[in-house]
Amino acid sequence: MTTDEVLAGVGPRLRRIRKEREVTLAALSEATGISVSTLSRLESGLRRPSLELLLPIARAHGLPLDELVGAPAVGDPRVRAEPIQRYGRTVFPLTRQPGGLQAYKMVEPRRRAEPDPRTHEGYEWLYVLSGKLRLVLGEHDVVLTAGEAAEFDTRVPHWFGSTGEGPVEFLSLFGPQGERMHVRARPART
Repeated sequence: MTTDEVLAGVGPRLRRIRKEREVTLAALSEATGISVSTLSRLESGLRRPSLELLLPIARAHGLPLDELVGAPAVGDPRVRAEPIQRYGRTVFPLTRQPGGLQAYKMVEPRRRAEPDPRTHEGYEWLYVLSGKLRLVLGEHDVVLTAGEAAEFDTRVPHWFGSTGEGPVEFLSLFGPQGERMHVRARPART
């Protein structure tokens, strides 16, 4: 749908919305501060819609602007990540902008690798979707299962991977040094 086609449909849509709500031009004029003649010309297509006219009308009707003008739907919101093979796992990048917080979905097959802890600048948050994820963090060696999360400073020697009992799928959020992910959890019941 072209811009001209969208704009041509605004007037009839404005009239339909006003009549469905049983609002007179005079009442809408009072609510918006727009003259009755301008509102009438807008509805009949004799006046081109502008933001200065549409915003007060949308506010008066309690509708979002895109619904008022019948804006076409935006493109497909799905992230179509191209998988990357790295360190024996499949990595799906979920963010596209360089720098800042990065999100990944990782899938690791059933394999038991020897931990090789590394350090680097940043902060990481892991969330297990399915399977079991082994996390070696400093002197800690823990297994996370579906629904469990871990967060840590990546300057601490760390390694994570499959326990070898089956494949594991998990999300990884990684941010530059100083950026921390904040998780709010309910306190444990006593």
